[in-house]
Amino acid sequence: MANDPRILNLTILEREYRINCPAGAEQQLRDAARLLDQKMVEIKNATSASGKVPGTDRIAVIAALNIAHQLLEMQSELDQQASIFEDLNTRLDSALNLSIQREL
Repeated sequence: MANDPRILNLTILEREYRINCPAGAEQQLRDAARLLDQKMVEIKNATSASGKVPGTDRIAVIAALNIAHQLLEMQSELDQQASIFEDLNTRLDSALNLSIQREL
């Protein structure tokens, strides 16, 4: 069937994972795995400079928190932009209505 999940082999922090993936979402999952791997490698490299390398679980949690924080910041920015657009739209509607009333 077209919607059957596919199994992808993904490498994250030098470990292989077999992950079920909905058909059609393979590239998005690969991109997500690549982002997670990059974040985890950054954290591992940054902490190894101090001589103490945290476990993979701790690295994964820190990476997840960093990504979640970035997501929340982006969502906040989008909410602010949506509010600005709503305000502009309201002002534009008011100006157009006023212009139409003057023409009548």
